[in-house]
Amino acid sequence: MADEQSEVPDSTAVRVALWRAMHMRVDSPPHVIEDEIGLRLAAPDEGWQRRPDMDPRGTSGFRAAIVARARFIEDLVAEQAGHGVAQYVVLGAGLDTFAQRRPEIAARLRVFEIDQPGTQAWKRRRLIELGYGIPDWLRLVPVDFEAGADWWEQLSDAGFDPGRPTVVACTGVTMYLTKDATAATLRRLALLAPGSTLAMTFMLPAALVDDADRPALEATEPQARAAGTPFISFYAPQEMLALARDAGFKDVHHVSGTVLAARYFADRTDGLRPSSGEDLLLATTGRVLAWQVT
Repeated sequence: MADEQSEVPDSTAVRVALWRAMHMRVDSPPHVIEDEIGLRLAAPDEGWQRRPDMDPRGTSGFRAAIVARARFIEDLVAEQAGHGVAQYVVLGAGLDTFAQRRPEIAARLRVFEIDQPGTQAWKRRRLIELGYGIPDWLRLVPVDFEAGADWWEQLSDAGFDPGRPTVVACTGVTMYLTKDATAATLRRLALLAPGSTLAMTFMLPAALVDDADRPALEATEPQARAAGTPFISFYAPQEMLALARDAGFKDVHHVSGTVLAARYFADRTDGLRPSSGEDLLLATTGRVLAWQVT
């Protein structure tokens, strides 16, 4: 059991949740995703919108990228649930709020959220305090990665059935892991039942980032290092696709930020667009995706 002082969410997870809320507050409709529940969970100080990393204009590209990836994965989960997939795993869940925002879909699934013990203890407490509770179909799975705990074993102990098709989301994680650790995770996930789908984000090397976005991306690296969460790994799209194929995935796709921009931001008149720098791997086991990636 995590002690009281360690029951706090990761600062990066809080920032992502606040960006989702900022989208609702400063960007014009239509909103790509509507999520202020993460803000309620985090309960930041009153002046949170004046934080430098919440600057409405300076961080608009990051904010748009965050809501775009959240919407993409939410659409993917809804689509796969419609095809009978009944399990959803969120690796590095942080302040993910899908279960609270979309219970009409989530209640048809068994949702497993994996994160560090302190974060999970904090989130459990906050969900209960805010009246959301922990329904039986939602499993908060604490895994002490720093102590070398086996997340797969603890996922199974929480009721996960590896023999049933599953959607797995892993966003904002691979840049903090070694490439060997990411490859090991892919090998484990490639053993999922046929019909399973993985959506995993990865950061591009600076040379592949759009010129307009490169200074902002480079400015975040020392900030991440100072926060104790340095960026370790970057991937060219073909490198990530090769890792997934080598791990055993049958069908792999690269989903670029350009694709997400075209899908979710095409008709906007306010100029809001996702920054480049983070793309998605979409990989399946055993069958061709029903999901369209172009």
